[in-house]
Amino acid sequence: MSKRVLVPLAAGFEEMEAVIIVDVLRRSGVEVLLAGLDGPGPVPGSRGITVSAEVDLGAVMAEEFDAVVLPGGLGGTHAMRDDERVLEVVRRGFGAGRLTAAVCAAPLVLARAGLVSGRTVTSHPSVQAELAEGGAQVTARRVVRDGVLLTSQGPGTAMEFALAVAADLVGEEVADGVRAAMCC
Repeated sequence: MSKRVLVPLAAGFEEMEAVIIVDVLRRSGVEVLLAGLDGPGPVPGSRGITVSAEVDLGAVMAEEFDAVVLPGGLGGTHAMRDDERVLEVVRRGFGAGRLTAAVCAAPLVLARAGLVSGRTVTSHPSVQAELAEGGAQVTARRVVRDGVLLTSQGPGTAMEFALAVAADLVGEEVADGVRAAMCC
């Protein structure tokens, strides 16, 4: 059975992070569902590139996913951080021991959900102080795993982050095959 990943999408998301996550995971044989906070359809990114959400987040709240992966981008992050549905789905996955991943500013969502205190995380440098104030042990490493939490720094680390998510879900061998096919 294919692994399933939920990627919430909110206006102001970081395009590189969202698209690289979806692309790498789909190349790895993972089913990825883009769920819009404001329904299905076009969602504008932080750089004016629009990506289409396939479903409304509310329509898939009762479904089970093997992972939740949050792209960054400050506008999208703030929208996800303030959306109780996102917080609920992140807490539920984390509580069930499922991979809970965030890149760039999106670890702020994990902090709002109460998941980072006492854990080692990384993020975009612009939000590291806020994460530390929430009790996280913040590091400057590019990709960090602490239990089921996986975090990364930003657009420049998106490929490493996506490959780490893939390795977790479908194994190193598959992730290495995708890495080689993409000349990474």
